[in-house]
Amino acid sequence: MTSQPAENLHSGTTFNISGLTKVYPSGDTEIHALRGIDLEFHEGELIVLLGPSGSGKSTFLNIIGGLDKPTAGHVRFHDTDLIALDDSDLTTYRREHIGFVFQFYNLIPSLTARENVALVTEIAQNPMSPAEALEMVGLAQRLDHFPAQLSGGEQQRVAVARAIAKRPQVLLCDEPTGALDSKTGTGVLEAIERVNRELGTTTAVITHNAAIADMADRVVVFGDGRVTDDRTNAVRTSVNDIHW
Repeated sequence: MTSQPAENLHSGTTFNISGLTKVYPSGDTEIHALRGIDLEFHEGELIVLLGPSGSGKSTFLNIIGGLDKPTAGHVRFHDTDLIALDDSDLTTYRREHIGFVFQFYNLIPSLTARENVALVTEIAQNPMSPAEALEMVGLAQRLDHFPAQLSGGEQQRVAVARAIAKRPQVLLCDEPTGALDSKTGTGVLEAIERVNRELGTTTAVITHNAAIADMADRVVVFGDGRVTDDRTNAVRTSVNDIHW
């Protein structure tokens, strides 16, 4: 089977976002990174965010992940308005609910794959074991390898394992395949797809690569700080059938 229906059973709302605006001062001028974004993300959805550099995707992801605050608007995570939280509460929100995967892996070179993941599991409330998280991303045989002994794709899969080991409700991925070739990137996307499917984690993936959009339930396109398109895929295409 190469695809699955995308009309999902995602009934609950993970994020309700309204009027989200972000303005950065720049000398005598202002940079409008977000210009009034209205979106809902539903429980268990896999959403791909497309758009050129500077369109607002990363700023948007940073705000819903609690790494940044907007100039105006609201982000409701279930019943909590993130805008009302102070820095301490945002730290708790990130620690308990959000997993992040970035373009660069940020692994500690002197720690093994298992030990890099354990950095998260040791402070999480209800974590899976490092071995379980690494098995989920296809690295069961690489637990005791150091980052220098792993390929780029394997290092990124360790980063995915680290992000999901605390069982977050939300997984936010900013260009997770941006530094990888297509073959290596496929392995990373397979890991992200499996986490979404098996754990029911609401997942958002930023990419410049339009082909990757076929793996998603929904595709949200950004342009000049606005949402220019928000569409649902009729089917979710298996990552192995996506070519770029």
